[in-house]
Amino acid sequence: HDPSFKQQEGARYSARDLAVYRARLQGARVLLGSATPSLESWQRANEGRYQRLALPSRIGGALLPRVRLVDMNQQPKERGGAGLSPPLLAAIRERIARGEQSLVFLNRRGYAPVLHCADCGWKSGCPHCSAWRVFHKLDRTLRCHHCGFTERVPRACPECGNLDIAPIGRGTERLEEQIGTLLAAGDGALPRIARIDADSTRLKGSLEAQLGAVHAGEVDVLVGTQMVTKGHDFRRITLVAAVNPDSALFSSDFRAPERLFALLMQAAGRAGRSAEHAQGAEMWVQTWHPQHALYAALRRHDFAAFAASQLEEREAAGLPPFAHLAMLRADARQAEQAQAFLQAAAEIAATLPGAEAVSVYAPVPLPVARVANVERMQMLVESASRPALQRFLAAWAPALHGLRRGGAHKVLRWAIDVDPLSI
Repeated sequence: HDPSFKQQEGARYSARDLAVYRARLQGARVLLGSATPSLESWQRANEGRYQRLALPSRIGGALLPRVRLVDMNQQPKERGGAGLSPPLLAAIRERIARGEQSLVFLNRRGYAPVLHCADCGWKSGCPHCSAWRVFHKLDRTLRCHHCGFTERVPRACPECGNLDIAPIGRGTERLEEQIGTLLAAGDGALPRIARIDADSTRLKGSLEAQLGAVHAGEVDVLVGTQMVTKGHDFRRITLVAAVNPDSALFSSDFRAPERLFALLMQAAGRAGRSAEHAQGAEMWVQTWHPQHALYAALRRHDFAAFAASQLEEREAAGLPPFAHLAMLRADARQAEQAQAFLQAAAEIAATLPGAEAVSVYAPVPLPVARVANVERMQMLVESASRPALQRFLAAWAPALHGLRRGGAHKVLRWAIDVDPLSI
């Protein structure tokens, strides 16, 4: 199910789908394993194209963790922007007192997503990208996570000279700091906190060392991004908490709920993995929307119900796996150049054999339209038939090569991405 199996640059391919195709050529079998299969694979199993083998119980007979939803609408207003609710803090303290571990994850690294000046409204934008530079407190830098452009934090607002510029929002670095402060405030004892994300594991061997400390019981609370929520066998963790996962519920990408459910289910699987600590294992989710159907299915660990509701929505909307998509992407120095290339590509598409079997949508910018001074645009192609889509793309690609060689459209690069994972 994991999107990392899809190569997004260079030769774009899905390792999962390529394995299935190669096995068909070789007469071999493929085993796809996941607690949260992709909806494409799940639908193929529903149709009988894949054989479904269920594993209804955890290894060693351990129980699945209880899922608890914290309704943030009912919690007191945060003091100083603290990230954890009082009930969750109390639960973490209980785990520390019993010698157990907790995992708190937030899928945003750095200290804060942006620095802001309250006087003039300045924000720490990146001059090379249509994105904010993230504040990293440890080395006092503003860093763009798209192009890597880094500068020292200014002493005052660059626009008005105000000395009081403040961070907005929360990343794992700030969450680690706040958890340490809040837990120490209880009885004065300092909890042992570790943070694992792309920033704390840059040095060679640092990830292995930090994971080793967690496995050895030298950490009370582990803070991290999604890199600590999948695949790890943490034997002492009995509580997993998700901070602020709601944004995916309202994403424009139709796959966002599927990714969120998979992430939360995989994260819950880090708790109670040993029989010794399985009793009382919990997954806490802080949410402003506790009545959402996604969370109702999560509480029951009911992937089948979630998948059924999502597939029903997608079939009604004509989305994968009931339709087949491709994305033509174009990068250029100016957005107008990329748009002109895509417009010309759409005109060519209308003249190709089989064009009536596909729909070509208007060009639009990517959500982060400019990265490293390169403007990026995309155009979606849709068909109810995969063979029809493949025949169309086979005829379209040579024409696109000719379009660029003609010199009329100065794009830096273009690519066709079949079955795009991010729209």
